[in-house]
Amino acid sequence: MSLVEKLMNKLCASVRIVVENVIAGVKRCRIVKDLLRLTTSGISDMVMEIACGLHNLRVTCRQPLETLDVIDFVSSA
Repeated sequence: MSLVEKLMNKLCASVRIVVENVIAGVKRCRIVKDLLRLTTSGISDMVMEIACGLHNLRVTCRQPLETLDVIDFVSSA
């Protein structure tokens, strides 16, 4: 393999990893994984859009939870 082919292969592999991780995140919504029996036109697209939106919300709001000291909380009340 030439150097250009190796670089392109590495680039494609890194993009593929990101895409596969996003698909796995979207599939956290069970309705996306299971067989959708709603046959109305456009429903499956809407379900996928909602699942993608929930995934994006989860990713943007991802942050460590603030620690809560119970003793300080009780003593301040």
